[in-house]
Amino acid sequence: QAAKDDAWGGVIGGVGDILGSAIGLSDRRLKKNIKLIGYSPSGLKIYAFEYIDKFFGNGTYQGVMSDEISNDAIINNGGYDKVDYSKLDVEFKKL
Repeated sequence: QAAKDDAWGGVIGGVGDILGSAIGLSDRRLKKNIKLIGYSPSGLKIYAFEYIDKFFGNGTYQGVMSDEISNDAIINNGGYDKVDYSKLDVEFKKL
């Protein structure tokens, strides 16, 4: 149970990051209605998606899938992946 609590703590900590910086929850396991909408200048796939749990955001967002990008931009605290978008040529935003 402690490991599960730690994982969710990391996710919940990510919510503030999403709202206040270039960090986004980009773990595919947290998303639904994932659709490829384009490519960045460097060739990264850009997706539109919704979060399964509205706690993390309500509506449609644009971003990447953490399993498709360089580990240099991934922040993993043992739970769900977050992405440092300042290291990518993709903007994380609400559509």
